[in-house]
Amino acid sequence: MRSTDAIVIGAGQAGLAMSHELARFGIEHVVFERGRIGERWRSERWDSLTLLTPNWMNRLPGHAYAGSDPDGFMTMPEVIGFLDGYAQSFAAPVEEGTEVRALRPFIGGWLLETSRGTWRARVVVVATGHCGAPAIPRFASAVAPAIHQTTPSAYRNPASLPEGGVLVVGAAASALQIAEELRAAGREVVLAAGRHTRAPRRYRGRDIWWWLDRAGMLEDSAEREPDIARARAQPSFQLVGGTPARDLDLGTLRAMGVRVVGRMRGAAGRLAQFAEDLEQNVAGAQRPLESMLARIDPIADALGAPREDWPAPLDGFGPGPARLDLKAEGIRSIVWATGYRRDNAWLRVPGLLDAAGEVRHRGGVTPAPGLYLLGLHFLRRRGSNLIGGVGADAAALAIEAAGHLAALSDTSRRLAA
Repeated sequence: MRSTDAIVIGAGQAGLAMSHELARFGIEHVVFERGRIGERWRSERWDSLTLLTPNWMNRLPGHAYAGSDPDGFMTMPEVIGFLDGYAQSFAAPVEEGTEVRALRPFIGGWLLETSRGTWRARVVVVATGHCGAPAIPRFASAVAPAIHQTTPSAYRNPASLPEGGVLVVGAAASALQIAEELRAAGREVVLAAGRHTRAPRRYRGRDIWWWLDRAGMLEDSAEREPDIARARAQPSFQLVGGTPARDLDLGTLRAMGVRVVGRMRGAAGRLAQFAEDLEQNVAGAQRPLESMLARIDPIADALGAPREDWPAPLDGFGPGPARLDLKAEGIRSIVWATGYRRDNAWLRVPGLLDAAGEVRHRGGVTPAPGLYLLGLHFLRRRGSNLIGGVGADAAALAIEAAGHLAALSDTSRRLAA
């Protein structure tokens, strides 16, 4: 059995940021990664994907974008290069190809069973991020076997799907981008849209993220959020990166020829069943859009930015059909872009999980002393899961970890006296 002061699980942006901050405090540690550095960016993203955030936002502790296109958007190979370069910049102690299979409390700390042996540590930081396993609805098993089913983690490009039409289920960024790509490739596409978050790509002469950053909205505190569970469940903005900048919402997809229906709620063989809530979902996306722009406008006015009308509400969307015959519609594939869930069964810690199977925490500090979370959506602030936002959380949790280790050392000294 090997031991160290701290172990970080995951070597994506969150885990690497945590490693940097632990090193800054002089805390001996190791980072376990089941695959390679930034594995999800390497193997669970489609070919044409770019980040939703512009390059100037991509910064980690001690490391920032330094290229010639600050207003551009990183491709997946560029993200991987960014993370590889970051790890090399401070010699991050990453153990690649090391899967953590179980975490248990142990005397004075934690015991980790991995694919490469057993470790002990006094501090553990779970930095596996917000995007765990795809959250496929249970009724997917009732879909006819002839219909190919996949998720954004497995989808690569239109040619990776069988010929024919595609039903894309979801209304956040991934769903809309995949639906747009499939339609541009000549596929017939149906999009089943539930609750979603509409946003303009640019507003009053700037990228929307520039305004969110300038208005301090990315720093909105989880502690001050009246309904943090709802805020954490909010779908990602309907945005797409790339040049030239363009909007992407249900209206732009409809104009391309995508058929938009309501939230999918069931299946029976070749029949797909939908809630007749499309009109309600479209209307519901306008309220948070206008609330966001109302916070931006005073800042934009003070800076003398050109005036711009708010995006008009999308109209012409009815309740949508209650069901579709997938075979009759020529649909041969379904892409479940329905979000993610986290498999926490490997966390063998009594009382750690809530009724929904999520880890109990406050700002990443769990009830179990010395165990922390990092990289989740709205962990401490609205931008916690962004590449440009995780660093502040990592710094705060490094302080927590250093304090915990110091307290353990003091206790050991008193017992030895």
